[in-house]
Amino acid sequence: MKFSRTRNWLFANCIILVAVALAFSFKSPVKSGDDETKEAIKEKLVALEKKSWEAWKNRDSAFFKEFLSDDHIEVGAGGVSGKRGVVRSVGSPACSVNSYSVEKFNMVLLDKDVAVLTYHAMQETMCGGNAVPSPAWVSSVYMRRNNVWLNVLYQQSANPK
Repeated sequence: MKFSRTRNWLFANCIILVAVALAFSFKSPVKSGDDETKEAIKEKLVALEKKSWEAWKNRDSAFFKEFLSDDHIEVGAGGVSGKRGVVRSVGSPACSVNSYSVEKFNMVLLDKDVAVLTYHAMQETMCGGNAVPSPAWVSSVYMRRNNVWLNVLYQQSANPK
């Protein structure tokens, strides 16, 4: 009796896993709630991401107060921080961005209100007298809340030259 229950449980879970895998494998044109195409969303998010780099270079913490979600998480060489720490850091003179470039943008739309943007970044930036690792691969996760795209997660992984 116990073996039969375990076998049925395993079979049911396998069916669920196969159904989920199949659901994610179908490539259909993704549109958001207001018929916005995937390409239009990508353009919007790439523009936001580029504005965030320019705002960081210019120490514009006001931009980040609006750009980041209240539950934002940022992961970098210095560790993990939230929205308050990012806003404070951006507005301080601790970091100096001399130049940067961002390229090779890719976006995965997980649903109509959640997107993952990945790209390659290079920068000449000093923070606290130390060079920020560059180049890097970046992941930036966006969620649309109240019809506004907000950055909920930002992560950089150094890519040795």
